[in-house]
Amino acid sequence: MLRLALLVGGLFVLIAIIWHVGPSLILQTAEQLGLLALLIILLPTVGVYVLEAYGWHLTLGGYASQVGFARLFVVRMAGEVINVTTPTGYLGGEPVKAYLLKRYGVPLVEGMASVVTAKTIMTLAQVLFILVGIGLMLWVLGGNEYHLVAALVSVGVLGFGVLLLVLAQRYGMATGLLTLLRKAHLHIRFLETREAQLLELDRTIQNFYTYRRRTFLLATGTFFLGWMTESLEVYAILYFLGGNVGILPSISIAALAVLIKGGTFFIPGSLGAQEGGYLLLLVGFGYDEVTGITFALIRRLREVVWIVLGLIFFAFLKWGEPIRAAP
Repeated sequence: MLRLALLVGGLFVLIAIIWHVGPSLILQTAEQLGLLALLIILLPTVGVYVLEAYGWHLTLGGYASQVGFARLFVVRMAGEVINVTTPTGYLGGEPVKAYLLKRYGVPLVEGMASVVTAKTIMTLAQVLFILVGIGLMLWVLGGNEYHLVAALVSVGVLGFGVLLLVLAQRYGMATGLLTLLRKAHLHIRFLETREAQLLELDRTIQNFYTYRRRTFLLATGTFFLGWMTESLEVYAILYFLGGNVGILPSISIAALAVLIKGGTFFIPGSLGAQEGGYLLLLVGFGYDEVTGITFALIRRLREVVWIVLGLIFFAFLKWGEPIRAAP
C-alpha cells in the first residue's frame, strides 16, 4: 500500500513539474531532437552495459569462458529488468542472474558469489564516481558552505556504507547473520537448512577478495569506466538541446544524477523524485527549467527503451533457447 501511495505521489509530482514548466515549452525543446540525435544519445548506454557485463564477467573466474560474454550480457540485461521494475531496491534481479547462470553449468553458489562480488565492486566504483562528481561540482560551481557540507555528508554516508558492505563480505555475511540469529535465539528454518550452502558462499566470496586482488582492481576500473561513460550521454543530451555544454560539468551532472537516482530507490521507478532531482540539478548548473525537465524526460525515455529490451531478453531466456556464445 505504501509503495502504491509513493507511486501515485511520484506521478502527481511529475505531472505538477511538467505543468509548472509548461508542456508546450517542453515539447518545443524536445522537437529539436531528431531520430539520429536520439540514437546517438542511446549509444553511450550500450557502452555502459557492455562494460558492466564485462566487469561481472571478470568475477566469474573459470566459468566466464564456459558461459561466454554474449550469454552473460543477455542474462545481466534480464536481471536488471527485475531490479528496475520491482520494489526491491535494485537487488531483486541479482538472485535471478545467478539462477539463470545455472542453465550454462554454473553452480548456484559460484553464480551467486560472482553476482555479490560484482554488485559490490560496481557499488564501490559508483561511490568513486560520485566522489569525483562532487569534487567537480565544487570546482565548477565554487565551494560555498552549502556545497561543502553536502559534499562532506555524502562522502561520509557513501564511504561508511561501502565499508560495511566490504567488511561484511570479507568476514562472512552468512556466518555473521547465522551467529546473530542464534545469539538472539531466533531460528529461521529456511536459512538453517541451507547453512552448508551459505557457508560455502561465504568462503567463495572470501577467496575472491583474498586470492584475486588483481581481478578485483581490474573489475573496479572496468565498472568505474562504465560509470564515466554515462557522462557521454549527459553531454550528448545537453548538446542536442542546444545548451552550453562542457565535459567536466557533464561528468559532475552524471555522477550527481546517479546519487539522486540511488537516493530515491524506495519510490517505484523513482518516479517524480528522479525528474524533480534532475531538474534542480540542471538548474544548479545554470540551465533553465525547460532544459532541466526535458533532460529528465529524455533519460526516462532511455530507461523505458532498455527496459523493453530487457523484458525481451528475459522472455527469451525463460521460454526460448539460450543464446549461443561466439566460438
